[in-house]
Amino acid sequence: MTVMNHKAKAMGLFLKSRRERLSPEGAGLKYASGQRKTPGLRREEVSVLAGVSVTYYTWLEQGRDLNPSREVINSIAQALQLSPAEKSHLFQLWNTHASETLLAAPALVDPQIQKIIDQLAYPSHITNERTEVLAWNKAAQEMFFDFTSIPVQERYFIRLLFEDTEMRRRIVNIEEFSNYSVGVFRTYYDKHRGDPWFETIVEHLLQNYAEFERIWKQYDVQLKKVKRVFLQPPGAHQPVSYDIQSLVNLADNPDVHICIYTPVTADPTSDY
Repeated sequence: MTVMNHKAKAMGLFLKSRRERLSPEGAGLKYASGQRKTPGLRREEVSVLAGVSVTYYTWLEQGRDLNPSREVINSIAQALQLSPAEKSHLFQLWNTHASETLLAAPALVDPQIQKIIDQLAYPSHITNERTEVLAWNKAAQEMFFDFTSIPVQERYFIRLLFEDTEMRRRIVNIEEFSNYSVGVFRTYYDKHRGDPWFETIVEHLLQNYAEFERIWKQYDVQLKKVKRVFLQPPGAHQPVSYDIQSLVNLADNPDVHICIYTPVTADPTSDY
């Protein structure tokens, strides 16, 4: 199966998940009362709303290797009432010009970029789309995890987020942060469908962590954006709130992200 076929399959599963979430009432449809066997909308209802044939929409959900136009994808996105993040994800899966190569082995971080984050007083780390922690500063090691304590092949943030109990304790809004992190990781997973590493790590997390399985089955997707996180420093009585600033392309590599946690003034209405 080619990478393009993998992406078509991922797009089909994504469309199905969005269709099953949208109720007829929410879509503005009227239908006869009675029990519906299909959760959410039926395929024929989406086809009417999107202005495409039932057969063609069914083929898209089945992951057939078709070549829909931008207009068709946009119409389906509107019919399914996709959020900006979901619409962006759909177009990424549809994009036939996207790279068809698997993620290469992690590149060494530019020493100059390492020097930059070393000079920051705020927790900062550099990851790729596998969430591999490629570099970090002293504050990140103190606030999150001693990354030097584990082998390179185990330094994946998505794994540590569910495996390390101390990290989970320090992240006060762990449920919200986990939902967001899995949503972002889901976009990478779909982008790299067919990459054995992604398949292996997801299977490992599904088998070992019920919380990851619950979030994964929701099929939420998130774009990298400013996100609030509340961290409990070791020995501190009160958590500190940070905004996560994600910067990309600073290493001539679009798959590398620099995350900087900038402290913010506590919100007096917050529960934290």
